[in-house]
Amino acid sequence: MIALDTNLLVYAHRAENPFHPAAAKLVSELAESKAAWAIPWPCLHEFYGVITNRRIHHVPTPVDVALKQIDVWLESPTLHLLSEPPAHWSALRELIAKAKLQGPMVHDARIAALCFSHGVRELWSADRDFSRFPNLRVRNPLV
Repeated sequence: MIALDTNLLVYAHRAENPFHPAAAKLVSELAESKAAWAIPWPCLHEFYGVITNRRIHHVPTPVDVALKQIDVWLESPTLHLLSEPPAHWSALRELIAKAKLQGPMVHDARIAALCFSHGVRELWSADRDFSRFPNLRVRNPLV
């Protein structure tokens, strides 16, 4: 199963982004495919926060449009939403300790732990920070 990181969701949604056409096509193909794909819940939360933030976008996405976009993705019958299983803390703790993470990097460790816990074979992301987790296969499908 392939999981998507926040940045690809943002690129797929925001038409002014130079990666928009490629990202929108990738996300559409996953959503319409018969193969299972995934979005970690924290990535959906972060997606909403990024696209509606006036500090990030001069013209942020209106709330109703942002909510509708998430609803559309959730309608995909092959989408799996990744949430924390009971043993999440031990997996996350190990990643944090090994990489000696602090501050905002904990968010990436949370995504990595969710991917490991749910058997994700590959995380699609344009974020190089995931290299801190050598056991997680990460690919930027836009390059």
